[in-house]
Order: sequence, then structure tokens, then C-alpha cells
Amino acid sequence: MTTNRLEPGDSAPDFSLTDQDGGSVSSSDLRGTGAILFFYPAAMTPGCTTEACDFRDSLAPIQAAGYRVLGVSRDDLPKLREFRERDGLTYDLLSDPDHAVHEAYGAWGEKMNYGKKIEGVIRSTIIIDAEGVVRHALYNVKATGHVARIRKLLGLD
Repeated sequence: MTTNRLEPGDSAPDFSLTDQDGGSVSSSDLRGTGAILFFYPAAMTPGCTTEACDFRDSLAPIQAAGYRVLGVSRDDLPKLREFRERDGLTYDLLSDPDHAVHEAYGAWGEKMNYGKKIEGVIRSTIIIDAEGVVRHALYNVKATGHVARIRKLLGLD
């Protein structure tokens, strides 16, 4: 399967997903503010917890720079609620069970997992400006140190 990756300057694909509390979040809700969408494989796994907590710990400067952080995974709402509560995450987690939004953003496709080629979530972060234009599209990112890289890209360090 070939993944269509986004590039800086592309229009961010439209989406509408459900957050951990059952509310709807759509791309149109994000217009007028920047957004950071990070796609992660599974709630409450070690790498995903590290990444999610790093975003939580950096949320104030990211929000002050005009960005809303949203985590996106295939997890169901009860698991997202548990993840958010367990780790004190202070931003919304969105459920994309059929991975349609993952695909639209290039965060689904073939990857290597313990030496085997599989199809699944590609850990990715897409930074979108207030007009809905992709500013940065980061794929195959490492959970550890990733948020520090984003802070540098946004000029927050």
C-alpha cells in the first residue's frame, strides 16, 4: 500500500472525528487557530504514553503560540477517556476507528515492525496553520524527543 504523504503548503484534509467525551471535532473547528495533530498507534502503550505526556508537559507554550493539540488514534472512546484520565492529558484525543483520517493525512501504511512488514499506524505529526495549510508534516517520528523537535520547529525554545 502506498501512503500519500502531505507536504508543506498542502491544504489539510477535512475531517470530523469524535473526542474522548463523545463530542465532535472537525477540521472546520480548527480554522482561525493553528493545530497540531499527532497520530499514534495505541493509547496507554509505553511509546504513546511518553509522546502524549510530552505534549501535555509542553502544552502551555504550544497553546500560547496559537496551536491546539489533538491526539488521533484508532482507539475507542472508553480507552481514550481512560488514557486521558490516567495520564492527566489536558487536550482532546480523537477516535478514528476505520483509520480514514489516518489515511488522508498519510499516517497509515506499510511499516516495519520487529523486522516484519505490516500495515498500520505510522507515528506522525502534522502542523497546520490558522488557514488550514500544512506547515510541517513529520512521518515515522520517534516517541521520545519528538515534542522537543516540534518546539524547535515552532520557535518555542
